[in-house]
Amino acid sequence: MLDIGLLVRVHVDALIVAQNHMGVCDAIRRITPVGKLAAMSAPHLPKVAGIDPEVPVSTQAPAPLTEVPAAPGAFIQDRLAGWVSDLTTLHELTERLAATSTLDDALNELLRAGAALVGARRGLLVLEPANGEGPSATIGLGLAHADLGFIETVPRGSTALGRILDGAPGTADGVTSPDLPGDRSLDPRHREVAARLGYAASYALPLSSEAAGRLGAAAWLYDEPAEPTQKQRHLVGLYARYATEHLARLTELERARADVATVAEELLPSRLPRIAGVQLAARRRTGPRGGGDWYDALPLPDHTLGLAVGSVGGSGPSAMAAMGRLRASLRAYAVMEGEDPVAVLSDLELLLRLTEPARTATALFAYCEPAARKVVLAGAGHTPPLILGDRRCEYVETTLSAPLGMLACWEAPSVEFSPAPGETVLLYTDGLLRRTGDPMDRAFARLHSAAASVPKAERHDPAAVADHVLRTVLPDGLDRSDSAEDVVILAAHFE
Repeated sequence: MLDIGLLVRVHVDALIVAQNHMGVCDAIRRITPVGKLAAMSAPHLPKVAGIDPEVPVSTQAPAPLTEVPAAPGAFIQDRLAGWVSDLTTLHELTERLAATSTLDDALNELLRAGAALVGARRGLLVLEPANGEGPSATIGLGLAHADLGFIETVPRGSTALGRILDGAPGTADGVTSPDLPGDRSLDPRHREVAARLGYAASYALPLSSEAAGRLGAAAWLYDEPAEPTQKQRHLVGLYARYATEHLARLTELERARADVATVAEELLPSRLPRIAGVQLAARRRTGPRGGGDWYDALPLPDHTLGLAVGSVGGSGPSAMAAMGRLRASLRAYAVMEGEDPVAVLSDLELLLRLTEPARTATALFAYCEPAARKVVLAGAGHTPPLILGDRRCEYVETTLSAPLGMLACWEAPSVEFSPAPGETVLLYTDGLLRRTGDPMDRAFARLHSAAASVPKAERHDPAAVADHVLRTVLPDGLDRSDSAEDVVILAAHFE
C-alpha cells in the first residue's frame, strides 16, 4: 500500500524549506519592476488533456501593473492543497483496488482508475505475462467486444500497446500518441480503426515491476488529439506500480486455483459410462484450495451400474489425495461386491480406519439395475438422494448412520426403491446445502423447491436438471469458485 502520510510529509517539508527562502523572493520583488516580474513569471502551458492542470489559467483580465501581487504564502498553500488532493485520490483508488479479490475485478478497477487519473473516457487492458505462465485476458472500458476485435486487427507492432507487450526499447515509462489522425507514419490500418472507433489519441503504460516482471499493458483512448499532463503521468505511474504487485498476487492465486482444478478433474471420472436404460450427468464446483468432494459412476456386470458420491474431511492437497485413494478403493470393492452396498461401505470404512485413523469421510453408494428400474443404496453420514418425476419430488428415506471412521464398526441397513420411467435420482454432497448459508432444514427445503421447479420440458435431460438445481439453489454469486465448500451433483435419469 502506498504510504500517503509519508508522501504528504515529504511535500510539507519541501514547502517549509521554500518558505524559509521567501525573504529572498521578497527582496527580488522589491528591487524588480512589477511589470518585468509579471513578464518573467507568466505561465506557458501546453495544450493537454485532463481535468486538473498543474497551473490553472486565469479567465479574468490582467491586473494593473500597480496592483500588489498575491502573498507568496498563498501560492504555497495552493500547491500544498493540490498535492494533498492528488495523494488523497491516489490513496482512495489504491484502497478500492486492494479490496478486489478476483483477477477480473482487479483488471476492471485498474482500467477505470487509470482512465480517471489521465482524463480519458475509454481504454483497454491486455494481461499477458512475459514468462508465458498464468492466465491471459483482454478487457475494454467503453469498448464493446466487437470494438476490441477491430483493434486486434491492427498489426501489433504499429500500436503503442503492442510495442510495450513486445518489450520494445523506450516503452518502460509509457508511450504517448497525441495526434493519431495527424501522424503520417502511422500504419494505415491503425488510422482506419481509430477513425472507425472515434479515438484520436492514446496513452499506453506497461504493467511491470522488478519482482513480478511484465504482466501486460494498459492503454487509454482520447476522443480528440490530446495527451496527459506530467502530473497525471506521475500519478498513474505510481498507481500502476502498486496495481502490478496486486495483479501479480492475484495471477499467482489464479494459477494455483487452475492447478487445483486440474488435479481434481484428473482424480474424477474423465467421462460417464453409457448404460442402456439410464442417462447420467454430473456437475462439480471446487473451492480455491481444493476439497474432498467426489463422485463416481462405473459399469458393473450384467448391465448394472454403480453410483457413488462422497466427501472427505478437510481441504487442500491432503484432502484431495485422500479423496483419490477413497474413490479408487470404492471402485475395487464395488466390482467385487457391488450388489451389496452395505458390504462395499463396510470394507471402505475398515480400510479408512486402518490406513488413515485420523480421517473421516461420508459416502453414499447405489447399486442400479436400469432394466428393472431397481436401486439399492446405503449411506454413511451422507445426505439422502432426491427423486424427481412428473408425479413426485421427494427425498428417499434412508437410515441414520455415522460417517466413515467415526465408529469402531460401521454398518447400516440398505434401502431399496424403484424409480418410475422418466424419473431422475439426484445424488449430491452437503456442500450444495452449506453454500446457501441457511440452516440445514431450510437448505433442504430450498433444494426440494429447486428440484420441483424444473420445467417439464427439461426433466428428461439430467444435465438440464442438474444445471437448473445448481442455478436455483445457488443464485446471485453463491456458485463462486472462491467458496470454501465443494459442490457435487450426480443425476441419473431412468428411461
